[in-house]
Amino acid sequence: MSLPSIVDVLTEDLLLRVRSKIDDGGEESKTWRLVCREFLRVDSLSRSALRLLRVEFASRLLFKYPYVKVLDLSVCSRVHNGTISTLLSQSSSSNSLGWTRSLKILNLSRASGLKYKGLEMLARACPGLESVDVSYCCEFGDWEAAALSTAGGLKEVKMDKCLNVTDVGLAKIAIGCVSLERLSLRWCMEITDLGIDLLCKKCQHLKSLDVSYLKVTSDSICSIATLPLLEELAMVACPIVDDVGLQFLENGCPLLQVIDVSRCESVSLFGLISVIRGHSGLLQINAGYCFQELSAALLYHMKDLKNLEKLVVDGARIADSSLEIISTNCKSLVEIGLSKCAGVTNMNIIQFVSGWVDLKSINLTCSRSVSDAAISAIADSCRSLLCLKIESCDMITEKGFYQLGSFCLQLQELDITDCCGVNDKGLEYLSRCSELLCLKLGLCTNISDKGLFYIASNCAKLHELDLYRCTGLRDDGLAALSYGCKKLKKLNLSYCTGVTDRGMEYIGSLEELSDLELRGHMNITSVGLTAVAAGCKRLADLDLKHCVNIDDSGFLALAFFSRNLRQINLSFCAVSDTALCMLMGNLTRLQDAKLVHLTNCTVEGFELALTNCCFWIKKVKLLATLRFSLSSETLETLHARGCQIRWD
Repeated sequence: MSLPSIVDVLTEDLLLRVRSKIDDGGEESKTWRLVCREFLRVDSLSRSALRLLRVEFASRLLFKYPYVKVLDLSVCSRVHNGTISTLLSQSSSSNSLGWTRSLKILNLSRASGLKYKGLEMLARACPGLESVDVSYCCEFGDWEAAALSTAGGLKEVKMDKCLNVTDVGLAKIAIGCVSLERLSLRWCMEITDLGIDLLCKKCQHLKSLDVSYLKVTSDSICSIATLPLLEELAMVACPIVDDVGLQFLENGCPLLQVIDVSRCESVSLFGLISVIRGHSGLLQINAGYCFQELSAALLYHMKDLKNLEKLVVDGARIADSSLEIISTNCKSLVEIGLSKCAGVTNMNIIQFVSGWVDLKSINLTCSRSVSDAAISAIADSCRSLLCLKIESCDMITEKGFYQLGSFCLQLQELDITDCCGVNDKGLEYLSRCSELLCLKLGLCTNISDKGLFYIASNCAKLHELDLYRCTGLRDDGLAALSYGCKKLKKLNLSYCTGVTDRGMEYIGSLEELSDLELRGHMNITSVGLTAVAAGCKRLADLDLKHCVNIDDSGFLALAFFSRNLRQINLSFCAVSDTALCMLMGNLTRLQDAKLVHLTNCTVEGFELALTNCCFWIKKVKLLATLRFSLSSETLETLHARGCQIRWD
């Protein structure tokens, strides 16, 4: 008689609780499914999120995971009305429409092929839908907005850069989705004060609103001020909004906690002071590049912001005592943005951080007067620091990096781009920050393979590494990376001219790599590209601009192995008609391609390549002379499929 398995004595409830501790889509979840059939069954019951790479698998996966709450179709290149119709009919015929009842969050970003009929079918089939993202859908217009409005239970809609939506479409959503709490309209350039006014009258439950880059006036801010529950307002680069508009906010939006007026060229200190006067409970202020100086009047009114957690004043002139006043009055501050602020010195930074243990993020980009003294003070006081940006701070040496490596052991993001004081010894000190996820070393020409070895030996959690124009690096440094930083997802090696095909073979062992920049590599040939393509199966974004020594065999390998590519830059490459057609035809998830100055390609080659990819390509960059050479049929087909062409 065989003994019972331990799995047999574990209840379904207990297994579900264990499974809930594992992230969907990670390696751990894959391992869980492979344990046994019972674990596989529990996985299907507990899986709450799906991110599909190929839409043809949607029906089968949704049948397998009927309780999905989050569905992401943003990287599926061929989502259109027929796709949705087929998906719903197949689910209906197999009695597997459970996902439509459980679905709450739907991401359709960049799904340009989906028109109003498909959206209406989805909206009516999913009664519990609460959040939809249709950002960067270039064909999304008023008809599509009307279809979306039939999902009356929507609480969140994101429509960034839906350039065809006008006040009419916004009115449909405002009237149909009165429970809306979060709305983003960034870059919806056809929306005016009229649409914003109706929105604010109908959607009184709005808690977050983004009208950045809209050409609305202060009249829209007057309407927004009537929203009783608004907590977050973003109005980045609204050129017509002025201080009068911000004065409306002084007595409106009683729950306002976050405001972003960065790059609003008509807004001054007086407008921001008006907002502060009326909202002592503000948690975040972003006023970057709004005014020339952090004045005494603004500092005086900031004394009441006892709960302020984030302050960004990029581009403003800072007086000697300004930062000390902020540190005295705003005790809850955890993030400060001082990028390109004139007047930032060692002394005022030392005064600012003195005894401040809770700061998590500091941005001192282009603070050229800052040296080791300020960095030492930051390291000594801010030992819980998570993010430090000191790009182009030329006076920092290995002494400052020693202090960071000794005390800021929780650091996760460090930007030391263009810091000429960075050398191998400095990287040795920084490698003690073993929690680093993002490290930017671009233009640090004094580092070599030895410094990279230190980083690779101790920073195993690194996800992003920028080595742009680090000309002292060679293949051995990449060998160290390939062994020590297996979790790398983004890597920039552009213009690291000492790297050869051998280095690319090491890069090919980074299985999680999704974003790789290789601009200007004269020593990389098809052998190196083939190694990358064969090894990095998750590669989604690849930049090969000016890689002139790669021939067709490398590009054909890319077409065969790199089926997950979504963005590619082949400008100034030696690709031929045959290889270009194979690439554009095989890479069925490709959404964005830059194809400038391909001197080995003919007009006929471009015609065939663009025809091959017209069903999925969404953005393409071409040489301006091709505008008059390509047939009108090809251009019209691309446009009809929702592809945007940028002529260089």
